Amino acid sequence: MKNYIITALLTVFSVLSVSAQVKTDAQVSNLYKNYIEIKTSLSSDDADKASASASEFIKSASSAKALPESQLNKLKKDADIIAKTKNIKNQREAFQRLSANMIVLAKEYKLSAQPVFVQHCPMKNADWLSNEKQVVNPYYGKAMLSCGNVKSEIK
Repeated sequence: MKNYIITALLTVFSVLSVSAQVKTDAQVSNLYKNYIEIKTSLSSDDADKASASASEFIKSASSAKALPESQLNKLKKDADIIAKTKNIKNQREAFQRLSANMIVLAKEYKLSAQPVFVQHCPMKNADWLSNEKQVVNPYYGKAMLSCGNVKSEIK
């Protein structure tokens, strides 16, 4: 009887752990989706759209309760700068910090069912995440759209 109770408790604990992981994956997937929208906006030199996408990112971060508060605060701080300014140069500087923090998140959690690419801009000496292998540089936009390389792939 004691073995059945222990087995039942372990089963319940396993189900709860898997459920919590699925919830976390969904939350970080939403963050990643919003992050990609910011990246795409910066790549096309659209400061207004980058600002709007950053506002959506902040909303997703605010509902990502399964992630550590310290990690969320870093993400929200940089996204807030992007959301509040229309100066694309300042947005790109904040995006560099946001990207560094998102790369840390990508190494801890599964952001996407598809591979996630860490890409590098040698001119800015900065990295970013992408959902495609083709380089589309958010730090210089149309001026140097294909400048950079794939640094690694996170599966």
